[in-house]
Amino acid sequence: MRTIDNETIDQVLNYDKMLEALYKIFISKFTMPVRHHHFYNTPDSAENALILMPAWTDKYLGCKQVIVAPKNAEQHLPAIHALYTLFNAETGVPLAQMDATKLTSVRTACASALAAKYLARENAENLLVIGSGSVAYHLAQAHSSVRNYKHIEVWARNSDKAQALLESLKEQGFTNVSLANDLQEAIQKADVISSATLSKEPIIKGEWLKPGVHLDLIGSHTPKTREADDEVIRRSTIYADSREGALHETGELAIPIASGLLDPKDVQADLVELCKANKLARKNEEEITLFKSAGLAIEDLAAALMVYEAVAE
Repeated sequence: MRTIDNETIDQVLNYDKMLEALYKIFISKFTMPVRHHHFYNTPDSAENALILMPAWTDKYLGCKQVIVAPKNAEQHLPAIHALYTLFNAETGVPLAQMDATKLTSVRTACASALAAKYLARENAENLLVIGSGSVAYHLAQAHSSVRNYKHIEVWARNSDKAQALLESLKEQGFTNVSLANDLQEAIQKADVISSATLSKEPIIKGEWLKPGVHLDLIGSHTPKTREADDEVIRRSTIYADSREGALHETGELAIPIASGLLDPKDVQADLVELCKANKLARKNEEEITLFKSAGLAIEDLAAALMVYEAVAE
């Protein structure tokens, strides 16, 4: 069994190749059982989560083990840690094990960008990234692979972290990126909003949205937390990476469903359906579209396979 370290993963990860790997696996035959969630309290009363995410094709089976620890920021640690194990599906032989933390960040960003390929206006010019974690760093780069943005703004509650993200993107060659000082103003002029925070209460207000904007919501991972308010949901045409996961596991959709504002049938399509249609899904230039990402185990398998096959060459 290969042990693939982060240095090797860094060498082979590529946004365009990841987008292609995701697209190919979404239009293929695969099995993805319901993920397992286990919540536990730490001695300081923080609620952490253990998530187990299996998926398989005819040839390969994989499972990601994830720990989500929201209070890690207080210790200057990432909020998410993950490990991925890949097996031969026919024999059960372990093929590889790799750190899946960066893998998760990149595949999450690329899945969002893949959705934006079908949902964002083709002439979108202004991208707003909300958040300053590892996923936010990759969101700016992944989204830039599917649209030619003239300007990218970054906003986070912690201004020092936002500045650090800005500098990291500039080091990657981005010359069109700047800090957003006022979130409301940044939202009002954005063509695409990509949000990856651990906010428990809405930070995106529906009254701020301009016609034609596309929202990409990643951050909330429990039925009681959300990044966008009811008015966002009311004004938007809703899409999700999977109906099952997004409807039951994320507050963006679970809360308005519980209140009667949203019907599960209002979700127009999932990411598999968007990929199989392989065309722009928005109805017009004025439509507000929303993609809710809960994260899919099949995305992890696609990412792990991309890395494994690149290393094996």
